Amino acid sequence: MGLIHRKDKDAGTSVARVPSPQSSGDEKGTFDPDHGHDILDSPETGLHRGLRSRQITMIAIGGAIGTGLIIGTGSSLAKAGPLSILISYSIVGFIVYMVMCALGEMATYLPIQSGFTGYAARFCDPALGFSLGYTYWFKYIIVTPNQLTAAALVIQYWVPREKVNPGVFIAVFLVAIILINYLGIKFFGEIEFWLSSMKVLTIVGLLILSLILVLGGGPDHDRKGFRYWKNPGSMKTLYGTGDAGRFIGLWSTFVTATFAYLGTELVGVTVGEAQNPRRVIPRAIKLTFWRIVVFYVLSVLLIGMLVPYDSPRLAFATKKATTGASASPFVVAMIESGISGLPGFLNACILIFVFSAANSDLYIATRTLYGLAKEGNSAKIFARTDKRGVPIYALGLSAAIACIAFLNVSDDSRKVFTYFVNLVTIFGLLTWISILVTHIYFVKARRAQGIEKHQLAYTAPFGLYGTYFALGFCILIAIFKNFDVFVHVPDREGGENFDYVNFITGYIGIPLYLGMIFGYKLLNPKTKGWTPMTADLYSGKAAIDREEEEFLANKAANQKGGRSGGWFYRTFIGWLI
Repeated sequence: MGLIHRKDKDAGTSVARVPSPQSSGDEKGTFDPDHGHDILDSPETGLHRGLRSRQITMIAIGGAIGTGLIIGTGSSLAKAGPLSILISYSIVGFIVYMVMCALGEMATYLPIQSGFTGYAARFCDPALGFSLGYTYWFKYIIVTPNQLTAAALVIQYWVPREKVNPGVFIAVFLVAIILINYLGIKFFGEIEFWLSSMKVLTIVGLLILSLILVLGGGPDHDRKGFRYWKNPGSMKTLYGTGDAGRFIGLWSTFVTATFAYLGTELVGVTVGEAQNPRRVIPRAIKLTFWRIVVFYVLSVLLIGMLVPYDSPRLAFATKKATTGASASPFVVAMIESGISGLPGFLNACILIFVFSAANSDLYIATRTLYGLAKEGNSAKIFARTDKRGVPIYALGLSAAIACIAFLNVSDDSRKVFTYFVNLVTIFGLLTWISILVTHIYFVKARRAQGIEKHQLAYTAPFGLYGTYFALGFCILIAIFKNFDVFVHVPDREGGENFDYVNFITGYIGIPLYLGMIFGYKLLNPKTKGWTPMTADLYSGKAAIDREEEEFLANKAANQKGGRSGGWFYRTFIGWLI
């Protein structure tokens, strides 16, 4: 098979292009009934590639930074100690990087609008694409109202619920994110760019402040170092004593770490609306690695040095507060070091975090339902877009379901949303597992069909070894993530020896996921999984290649040697890439 080389002016490198042997030069997309997916992009069903490089880059850096990092680390520290959270966040961070590398290899080769659900259907099995799509959609129609609820609870820091009903703020935030998503991908990308920028600046500021406090630069002038790793200790026992208790404590933090990283795969959803995805996506993957190292691993290291796991303030924060600045270990660290007055500012930052998360969650829910409709796995109406390329009917349904956030107007329903978070975690793990399985099938298919690594714009640096490692660990976490429901805990709420509600919400995603795969097979008995030689690696690729050529040509003509990106992007982000 011959190769077509082009010179990418943006990247300054020669990228080999794999021609599409089945495609004619006039191909604009076809419907392949054997593979069961529709890749024809008519004006009524097509998205617009309106996400710019700087927007994708910043979304990649700040996309998954949320309350899981700035608040969730506190409960993990109190439960298991500083070394445990450092280990769990590092291992899960590596797994997430493997997932992103696997997704990046497929997305740069074939940046289709249906995202990784389309890859599962084309490279592995249509049944997997069906199950993955709905699993991912379930996750985001659950987490969107949960984020809206969190935003309303954060507002209570300034306005008590006795004065203004939280439902008012839920309504305001819901209308705002619907408008942002309705106004088109360019508007959404710009808003999310600045929200992510503020999140990044906040986290960087907290890291710098934490480092100063560790070195004794706070009002107490106490140089803490690793003092708390010696007393009270680096690892705390849980549900037992000795090494067994420390191991159980360590394992319990993997669930929190997993929840903190959920949403990192957002870049894989945006690929269908990204300009020049074969350059932008590898950038985003590289920045994902540094975000994990700097924002997550360094954060938990510094927090573990500043706050002892047996701190009365930390225990009070994690038990009495569910969200907001009072629940953040960063605030506890400030108070422990003699700093006051910053919780209000940090609470405002957390509100930005939550609003950004709700905004991007509704976007993902909408695009996932759109992708399902494009693949023929949902009603065709959800694949229809308006003149701005917005899937308005998919947006309408996803936004309507988000109204369940109003259930949280009642105090009694907060426990329900805690169980929703449990559901989100298992759905997120099943998504990662599906992406990794799809990557294994993709690599075997491209090898069988003669596509070499040097012909791709991006390849996973650890190859299939990294994918198999991440897959094994994800399965392990998914199976044992709610192990504590089997442990006898005398002081468990309700007094039950077996926490059946936590068990159901923690594991119901697995039979649901498998049930959709086998149910699809029963309803479509002729559907079979693809072998390496029958996997569809080419349909629609020629049209995408031409679109990329046109974009690069137009960009070169418009730039004429000028600088790209604004001052903020060039000064603070451009040097990273």
